[in-house]
Amino acid sequence: MDLGLQGKRAIVTGGSRGIGKAIARELAREGVDVATNRRIVPLVADVTSKEQVDRMVAEAAQQLSGLHILVNSGSAPGGSVTATGPIETVIDEDLIQDFNVKYVGALRCSRAVIPFMKKEGWGRIINISGGNARNAGNLSGGARNAGLVHMTKTLAVQLGRHGITVNCIHPGTTRTERTPSLLAARAAQLGVSPQEAERQDFAPDSPRGNAICRMVDASEVAFVAVFLASEKACAVSGELLSASGGAGRSVYY
Repeated sequence: MDLGLQGKRAIVTGGSRGIGKAIARELAREGVDVATNRRIVPLVADVTSKEQVDRMVAEAAQQLSGLHILVNSGSAPGGSVTATGPIETVIDEDLIQDFNVKYVGALRCSRAVIPFMKKEGWGRIINISGGNARNAGNLSGGARNAGLVHMTKTLAVQLGRHGITVNCIHPGTTRTERTPSLLAARAAQLGVSPQEAERQDFAPDSPRGNAICRMVDASEVAFVAVFLASEKACAVSGELLSASGGAGRSVYY
């Protein structure tokens, strides 16, 4: 299937590792010039700084001769700082930093690229959120992920008339460069090997697992993102797609 991506130009934040790296790679394989292949332009910016984001987007647009696609996959090194645990122990600064990186960072990047997309009369914004939005427990992680879903719908309504779609992806537990260390910690907790820890967590009756009984690879999340970035997804906007392998037991309508 021709996805109509040949010659498009994209920014992928967080494209140096994990899900962002996998998305940048798959976009490049479809013929997209990517700023983070055909042509990959590495750019460094702190998404908590409006000045750095604006400069990064302007440089990417200049080097790539325009912008069509933005994937907001950036997070703090090693994962965003999150405000977890009982509310009595939550640190305000951790919560604010989490929102500043993930939610406000995505807003800054979106705001900066929109003029370039309007100029093209075509655009795709894809926000990488997470399953914490649907589960209690992580106060800041859940709230900022839910906020990204709300931002997705709001921007979709605002930008649809300009040929720009906006969608969101919820990954679940995903295999990335960090997985070996996380599995080692889980194995130590259970007193088993990392392989056995993964098998137990994704067994059919495990509450930690998913419907497909295995961990989703970052490349499989990237396939969903590439579709949403394509011409073929022109009728999909303001939506949330889960790429978690069917994690959780709740039914969503």
